[in-house]
Amino acid sequence: MNIFDISGRAMSAQLSRLNTTASNLANARTTYASEAEAYRAIKPVFKTIEERPGVATVSVERVVQSDIKPVKRHDPTNPLADGEGYVWDAGVDETAELIDMLETARQYQNNVQVMQTAKSLILDTVRMGK
Repeated sequence: MNIFDISGRAMSAQLSRLNTTASNLANARTTYASEAEAYRAIKPVFKTIEERPGVATVSVERVVQSDIKPVKRHDPTNPLADGEGYVWDAGVDETAELIDMLETARQYQNNVQVMQTAKSLILDTVRMGK
């Protein structure tokens, strides 16, 4: 692996993280007729890939459902409400998701900067050889 492979894989992992965050936010304010069918947030699980000591990157091993429970809310006017007037809101913590999105964007940008710096150093080295 070279610096471009390492940063590229890290960017790919962060993109998966951003996609799961977008999915969670898209479903955050949805209501359901039962707890069983209510949306639960999803999170990527990262795995370190080490080629040799000191050279490692990351990949997404799997995507799991979070343990945040859907919230039962009284809303008798909702067409999905049960006989007692309750609906279930998706199990998503919007504040945590927004913070996750900001952190993910920053980490993605950090890897873009690593690639730009590596490219610049390679070009400077080539120019020195002329």
